[in-house]
Amino acid sequence: MMHTPVLLDRSIEGLDIKPDGIYVDGTLGYGGHSSEIVKRLTTGRLIAIDRDAGALEQASKRLAGLSNNITFVHGNFGDIDSHLDDNDIDFADGMLFDFGLSSLQLDVFKRGFSYSNDEPLDMRMDMRDGLKAYEIVNNWPADRLRSIFYKYGEERYSGLIAKAILKKRAEAPILTTFELNETIFSAMPAAARREPQHPSKRCFQALRIAVNDELGAISKMLAKAPDRLKAGGRICVISFHSLEDRLCKTAFNERARGCTCPKNFPVCVCGVSPTLKIITKKPITPDEIEINDNPRARSGKLRIAERL
Repeated sequence: MMHTPVLLDRSIEGLDIKPDGIYVDGTLGYGGHSSEIVKRLTTGRLIAIDRDAGALEQASKRLAGLSNNITFVHGNFGDIDSHLDDNDIDFADGMLFDFGLSSLQLDVFKRGFSYSNDEPLDMRMDMRDGLKAYEIVNNWPADRLRSIFYKYGEERYSGLIAKAILKKRAEAPILTTFELNETIFSAMPAAARREPQHPSKRCFQALRIAVNDELGAISKMLAKAPDRLKAGGRICVISFHSLEDRLCKTAFNERARGCTCPKNFPVCVCGVSPTLKIITKKPITPDEIEINDNPRARSGKLRIAERL
């Protein structure tokens, strides 16, 4: 099984790796980014984090032999400060976070992430978590379904889809991804069904975000990670949809600006100093060659900032 990391060269370049530095891959996945990081280390150390135990197991096998200085952590990158504390690390030289799903999760683990395979409605990245997509689809009221489809998936027909789900589950529980696909498809106008994008893409994205509280984890990470970087250390973030990218852009800009005083104040009275320098004024996106080689990279956006 192959997994092609998105924006691999640009993100590794953005980390500006020092051979003796301490680095964090907060979303290990199949280890594509991590393998390139450790190749550039001599006495340095890598902390490789993933909330998916299956991904950790597979990546640790793949990375075996590359370095003895990799510490694998089963956890949520939103708890980055705790993971560093647990490993006696005060500050890192660089951190990388890739918010995309790996091919392991889409194609191998069969947890219902992909609308292209008929699988149980699960969608948990961490199997220790209690909430499954099944519970959301079969138990949440129409207004909550409509809200997550619209907010997290930017789905135009969220109301129609929520109604169709309630009608379907009243007859029998919706158990699999294909059953959910059929329900979503039945609710959409004919013109929407003919669009190039798969009719279920936005709703599946929304469910995955809700099940795993992905935006909450990103917000927690962005609030903590920059403070655990050494001066000159880099943070690289790869996002795949507008909600993720907006969180990153806003967090970086706030830290780069520093001062929190109202704009009409003649002088600063808050005393807040900038803590980040933005390296990428606009996000880096994949070129045509990468998109042709890896269509899943199409929506990737890389933002880089440096600790002051």
